[in-house]
Amino acid sequence: MPAQKSTSADEVSSAPNATIAAQLAHRSIRAYTAEPVDESTMQTLLDVASQAATSSFYQQRTIIRVKDPEVRQRIFESSGQTYVGGDRGELLIFVVDLYRNAQIRQRQGRSLDPLETTALFLQGVEDILIAAQNVVVAAESLGLGTVYLGSIGGDPRKVIDALQLPTRTFPLVGLLIGHPDQEPQLKPRLPKEITVGVDAYPDLTDHDDALAAYDEIVQTYYDLRDTSRRIDSFSHQIATKPGSGAAEKAPLLEVLHEQRLALR
Repeated sequence: MPAQKSTSADEVSSAPNATIAAQLAHRSIRAYTAEPVDESTMQTLLDVASQAATSSFYQQRTIIRVKDPEVRQRIFESSGQTYVGGDRGELLIFVVDLYRNAQIRQRQGRSLDPLETTALFLQGVEDILIAAQNVVVAAESLGLGTVYLGSIGGDPRKVIDALQLPTRTFPLVGLLIGHPDQEPQLKPRLPKEITVGVDAYPDLTDHDDALAAYDEIVQTYYDLRDTSRRIDSFSHQIATKPGSGAAEKAPLLEVLHEQRLALR
C-alpha cells in the first residue's frame, strides 16, 4: 500500500473551516519579527489555556510568562536553541503544578501522600499538554507562529532555579509565540495506516512499503535550521537520534524526585 501523501496546500485551502485549516497548516516557527504580540492577544491566549480540559478538575498547571531578559537568558542556556534567547516572540513555560493543591490540602490538615504518585504527576502532564495545544491552535488561528520547546529540559534544574519554582512543580515544556519571520515547508507526517489502528495496534510489518515511501518523502524536506541539506530519512533518524539530545540525557527522574513528584 503506498504511503498517504503529506498534507498539501490544496487540502489546507479546502478544509471545512478556518480553525482546521490552521491546524492542517501547522509548522514550527523558529524566527520571529520584532513586532510584539499585543497584550490583548496574549491575555486571550492565556484565557484559552485556562479553559482547556483538566483531569478531575485538579487544574494542576501553571504558566510562567517570561519577560525578564535575564530569566530568558537562563532558559536559553538550558535549551541551547538560539531562538529561545533574545527578545523576539513571547516565551511561555508550562509547569506541572501540584504545589498549589498541596498547599490547599495542607491548610485542611490532609495528607500530601496522594500528590507524590506517578498517576497524579501524569495527570498534571495531561493538563499541561492540553492547555499548551489549546494555545497553539488559538495563536495559529490568529496568524501567529509557534514552536514547542522540549529543549528546556536540557537542564531542568536551571529552569527550576530561574523561575523560582517550588517543590511539587516541574517545567514540562516551553512555547514561543510571535509574528513569523520565516515560511518553512509543511513537514511530512507518517501515513495514517501506520499511526492509526482499528480495534488493535497496527502491525508495522503490514506497512513496510508505506514506511519506505514515507522515508523517501521525508528526504525531500528542507529543514530551515540547516538549509544546506535535506534531512535524513525518518527510519535513519529513529535509528540514530534518540538519546543524543541534551534533554534526552538529563537526569529527569532524579529531578522529579527532588521536586517530590512521581515518587511511587
